[in-house]
Amino acid sequence: MTSVPEKPTANGKIFPTAQAALEGVFDGASVLVAGWSASDEPEKLLRGLGEIGVGNLTLVCQGAWAQKPGKFGIGDLIATGQVKKMVSPLPFHPEYGGPVKDRWKSGELELEVVPQGVLAERLRAGGAGIGGVFLPTGARTRFAEGKELRPFDGKEHVLEFALKADFALLRAKTADTLGNMVYEGTGRNWNPIMAMAATVTVAEVDQVVEPGGLNPELVITQAIFIDRLVSAI
Repeated sequence: MTSVPEKPTANGKIFPTAQAALEGVFDGASVLVAGWSASDEPEKLLRGLGEIGVGNLTLVCQGAWAQKPGKFGIGDLIATGQVKKMVSPLPFHPEYGGPVKDRWKSGELELEVVPQGVLAERLRAGGAGIGGVFLPTGARTRFAEGKELRPFDGKEHVLEFALKADFALLRAKTADTLGNMVYEGTGRNWNPIMAMAATVTVAEVDQVVEPGGLNPELVITQAIFIDRLVSAI
């Protein structure tokens, strides 16, 4: 994996624009994108990726099977041709394929379909510094083809390697200036796992408060995992 340089700013972790927060994203980078069915996606950061024009990206995300009107989403980024590969449990809706299906069928986009639980455990392993995990999911299916198999407690398990990325793009309700983050509702989906599994983690937040402004009992992602913050507004 290519190393990603980090550049401090006068405002610590807070960056003035999405483009500034995405500094260092390079052609061919791997990027984790949090969000669930177009809900709680880091729209400002995704739009920023589109504007800076980096290409040959590998996106790891839930998928592009829903799109909110007027919002810039994963499907829009793929439509620009900036994404070469997508790793996802459900890349596109079966009835509405959109740009993901179109570019995949034309050979312009590579898809790696990974069961949702497997993807979560691979990311969790990556964040914990574990090389891989043996999981029963996918045994005796096409998802096990070419992978190491071992029996545990009488059940066949598949070796799944850990997954890490160069960047993670998150979305949170509130954060303090140190990077401690609070999510709301469905915002607590891929964010906590992805925050740990990237070299540089960038969070788009609705509100930034001073240290001490958050109830510590509500903090899900701690500041140590967050490198950069940008306001969603």
